[in-house]
Amino acid sequence: MTIVAEVLEVRERTMRSRRGSILEAKISDGTGVLTLTFFNQAWRSRELTPGVRGMFAGKVSDYRGARQLAHPDYQLFDDAAPTSGADAAAVRWATAPIPIYPATGSLSSWQLQTAIGVVLDGLGPLDDPLPESVRRERGVLGHRDALEHAHRPERDEDWKAARRTLRFTEAFVLQTALLERRAASRAHEAVRREPRPGGLLERFDASLPFALTDDQQEVAGEILADLAAAVPMNRLVQGEVGSGKTVVALRAMLAVAESGGQAALLAPTEVLAAQHLRSIAKMLGPELSAEVMPTLVTGQLAAAERRKAALRVAAGQSRIVVGTHALLGDATTFADLGLVVVDEQHRFGVEQREALRLKGRHPHVLVLTATPIPRTVAMTVFGDLDVSTIRQLPAGRAGIETHLVPLAERPGWRARVWERLAEELAQGRQGFVVCPAIDPKAVEDDGEPAEGESAPAAGPAASVASVLAELRELPVLADARIAPLHGRMGADEKDEVMRSFAARELDVLVATTVIEVGVDVPNASTMVVVDADRFGVSQLHQLRGRVGRGSVPGLCLLVTNAEPGSVARERLEAVAATLDGFELARVDLELRQEGDVLGAIQSGGRSSLKLLRVARDGDLIADARDAAAAVLSEDPRLAAHPALAAAVRRRLDDETSEFLSRG
Repeated sequence: MTIVAEVLEVRERTMRSRRGSILEAKISDGTGVLTLTFFNQAWRSRELTPGVRGMFAGKVSDYRGARQLAHPDYQLFDDAAPTSGADAAAVRWATAPIPIYPATGSLSSWQLQTAIGVVLDGLGPLDDPLPESVRRERGVLGHRDALEHAHRPERDEDWKAARRTLRFTEAFVLQTALLERRAASRAHEAVRREPRPGGLLERFDASLPFALTDDQQEVAGEILADLAAAVPMNRLVQGEVGSGKTVVALRAMLAVAESGGQAALLAPTEVLAAQHLRSIAKMLGPELSAEVMPTLVTGQLAAAERRKAALRVAAGQSRIVVGTHALLGDATTFADLGLVVVDEQHRFGVEQREALRLKGRHPHVLVLTATPIPRTVAMTVFGDLDVSTIRQLPAGRAGIETHLVPLAERPGWRARVWERLAEELAQGRQGFVVCPAIDPKAVEDDGEPAEGESAPAAGPAASVASVLAELRELPVLADARIAPLHGRMGADEKDEVMRSFAARELDVLVATTVIEVGVDVPNASTMVVVDADRFGVSQLHQLRGRVGRGSVPGLCLLVTNAEPGSVARERLEAVAATLDGFELARVDLELRQEGDVLGAIQSGGRSSLKLLRVARDGDLIADARDAAAAVLSEDPRLAAHPALAAAVRRRLDDETSEFLSRG
């Protein structure tokens, strides 16, 4: 950390255990006190005298309950100040704000300040990405002035105006890039895909044992209208966990299949891909399945199976193809790819969606997510897509009760958690127990991007191995059939476990987040999340959605050692307080105050935003989008705005290079 503070007192004492002395100086920034500690450097007392102010940088540690900086770097203001209080430089030095940069162990904030000063001095005039009309209308600074005022402000107003300008510039360039991409996709001609009377879609609708909700019908209508148009559909469907997005997507696939085209469903994990294939085949029934031949393509299929699947897809026999990243490889080719469906878009980058799209002749694209997205995030990440929302849940759902189990205050409640699970099993129901790690050594990510949102917790994470052993020893669960499920298991093994669980041959799955999305077992009533503070809000909401899916009421127990008042505890309390995923997404964004949510959705990594924060800058982002749309409507090719065109290219190049570096 780097802190601007004043020296309060300095004292030297002799070390007891070995020869030498320790110099201790107490400093304060007005909110708290830190101790600076120097070993055998008594001479520093001549510099660090009470009343002196400066910048102090180092790693904060705890010594006997007090915070300290051991051997920090520092720069004292008195040393740097001109001696003549009358000259202009002295006045400026005394009143100007001090920039503080994120330092490292070997590079201090003031060294960075000096280096940036050298760069600024060498910069000539700079091209401004903001058109003059946009800049004038919004009263923002020129790009060169914004950089100067951000790094070398003379007054607080300077850096505030600079930051506002740079934030708006970042939002404007991003929105221009997204709107350009949207326009480019619509410039292509797509094959119209329309269902015919008495065809696959009509027969499917007639066979459904339930009526679609109003939201499902509205979104289905939007999708059919898009498919019937001569430009490619690019639509995002976001919906609550269990709101029936899959059936809406399947209707779209059948509409494409009727025209002789193929639909590819890209899923993030082997478990979810296999689950999708089973549920699609079940919904279609034997007659329709025989006509469209749903086929699974994953990397872990046996070689012979993979060849057979590839042939069916390449020949156009299979008109519905479900798979993982294997669909993106050169080995998978399509006869006539008419629709790309991407499930759980936040697990994939933009370029992965694009890689699959390029396997067809401008196919329609449908993106699904059960992670509710706040408006500002949707606008920032999915600005090239039309957005549809399914909020209603199908009738007949029994609902879910969520309870926090605070072991920090109530350690004895852990035993009650397992008793409660046993009570549910005694009624013929099933349960999940989710842990953040496979074994005591490492938290699992199952090969998927981490959300980047859970705060690190103290101590080792609860693991599938340790919890499985614990449950098998408990007398209350002596008769329970318990099995593990995690990412290190082979595809066949995972599939076999899920099949057994769905067939009620198992009572409890002790799993990692491989069961986060898509797993549908209506008889499962209980979800126990151990070390729940190690998961993100949207993950917990997804996990909770695995129960209460049928007429059996759901119970979710969030087990945590998080202390009362901590941010981790606040997040868990928010999850327990509401089942509304859209409200949770808003709360999560406010609690985190970071752009990591954008990174997780956009590319599976950290946020690519520099100054923008979607939690805070929603109005600014919306304004930037309006401005970008106005500029592009007058000049679609940005011919009159070369600086903006260059900034957009750099933005897209950054995205591409990030994607390639992950490959």
